[in-house]
Amino acid sequence: MSTKTMDFSFPVLPVAALGLLLVVLSPRVINWARTNRSSLLQALRLQKETTSEIVSLRVYPIKSCRGFQLTRTKLRMHGLDLDRQWMFVDAKTHEFITIRQIPQMTLINTALSEDGNSLFLSITGSPEEVQIPARPDAAWLAANTTLSQVKIWDTVTDGHVYGDAVNAPFSSFLQRAVCLVYKGPTPRILQGNGDPRLLGREQSTNFPDVHPVLIASEASLVELNQRLRGKGADPITVERFRPNIIIRGNAPWAEDSWKTVRIGSSGRELGARPLDLDVVARCARCQVPNVDPDTAEKHKREPWDTLMTYRRVDEGMKYKPCFGMLSAPRNEGVVEVGMKFEVLEETTQHRYIKGF
Repeated sequence: MSTKTMDFSFPVLPVAALGLLLVVLSPRVINWARTNRSSLLQALRLQKETTSEIVSLRVYPIKSCRGFQLTRTKLRMHGLDLDRQWMFVDAKTHEFITIRQIPQMTLINTALSEDGNSLFLSITGSPEEVQIPARPDAAWLAANTTLSQVKIWDTVTDGHVYGDAVNAPFSSFLQRAVCLVYKGPTPRILQGNGDPRLLGREQSTNFPDVHPVLIASEASLVELNQRLRGKGADPITVERFRPNIIIRGNAPWAEDSWKTVRIGSSGRELGARPLDLDVVARCARCQVPNVDPDTAEKHKREPWDTLMTYRRVDEGMKYKPCFGMLSAPRNEGVVEVGMKFEVLEETTQHRYIKGF
């Protein structure tokens, strides 16, 4: 696989500071710097282009339901803490349901208590609220749920199925019998681009469609919104794409070539270990982004039509547009808004793989 590696192992200094430093260096070093001036300036330019910062963190505890923003959370090997740890399934078949079939699912809201111990579930326009443990222990699960087989896409895994006390208001709202499910103990091993034979390690996740963490660029959204406005369509928010980590970005769609990225210290935790992620694939999109998360109304055309005109960029998924990058963490730790985001390695070989 052909790759291009960005090497910033030497100290990076502003050009003016570099000139002052050369004054006090030996003639040999000065001659070397003059000879390699273009390389130094190129490295400075590349660092500027491949270094950004995190501007937002988003967690969606229940698949296809409304999530919330955090300024600080933990990156786990299976994704951001609490992200897609629950999903709704059909009460009879135990097969997952999403916004694809029922856009109204986006009107089911989630919120975290101040102490982080409880998850509040509510429905837009309804005063009813359901409270469940955000991190249920084995004893609570044994007393309040039933461990059963559930299906997500083509994978059968296990999940703790909640009882009617939790499910009733959501079944009534969605007008079909549904059950809330918490991910069970059996690992859901990554497939497709995250298959162990490609990733180089066996890694699991909860209930996202495919991979643990979705990263999006603010710069790409700005460019998309410019196109939408040019067509007389309303601009959209990044929430339409349900990403976990949003970076500021320096150029639209630069993320298409990411291969390895690093989240570094924001300065508040000096000496903290950086967090590295393998970017395994572009995120091929269905028409979920056409659904307004505030109203659950699905637009007939946008942003799907606009994306289809210029974002069919992956040979492995020719008939879907791409927005955002799917990734698998290499290590765990605290992540927060303001942290540095750096591209360590790029590739021209991304190709979406549905699975083996």
